Amino acid sequence: MITLLRCAGLGLVLIVALLFAVFVGDQGPWYFAWVVGTVMIALISAAAGAMFDVQLDANPEGEL
Repeated sequence: MITLLRCAGLGLVLIVALLFAVFVGDQGPWYFAWVVGTVMIALISAAAGAMFDVQLDANPEGEL
């Protein structure tokens, strides 16, 4: 059930992003790329933070 809701949410985000790109006209592809790039930067930063946290938990002395 959770997976179905997650897929539905992602589908809704995709539809909103595509409608946004259509409504802004000629600038649509630029704005769409800007929004996707911003989301990717946030996700990569979160993943890096999680990996760093796991590294610190694996080595309790604090040395990486």
